Amino acid sequence: MSKRTKKVSSTGRFQARYGVKSRSRIRNVELQQKLKHICPNCGHKKVTRKDTSIWQCKKCDIKFAGGAYIPSTESGEHVDKILGSEKIETTEQIQEDDGSVNL
Repeated sequence: MSKRTKKVSSTGRFQARYGVKSRSRIRNVELQQKLKHICPNCGHKKVTRKDTSIWQCKKCDIKFAGGAYIPSTESGEHVDKILGSEKIETTEQIQEDDGSVNL
């Protein structure tokens, strides 16, 4: 018996309904969410989706919140970048304050 849903993968369940564009978008999202992703804690490719926006690493067993379909979103990365630069600035200020006290 041949595989009937090779091109359409998991969206074969919709058959001819909802249109090609909608089904291809759903296919792309589902393929992305079912992949194993890289853990932000340990760096292994073991992160899987547990529930909506809940992700868990099977290696280090950490649970974290992320995007609905992928663990990190563009807006989340942007916020991390901003917070990371603020952390660097505050540590530099602390080091400058410590340096001035030691003089």
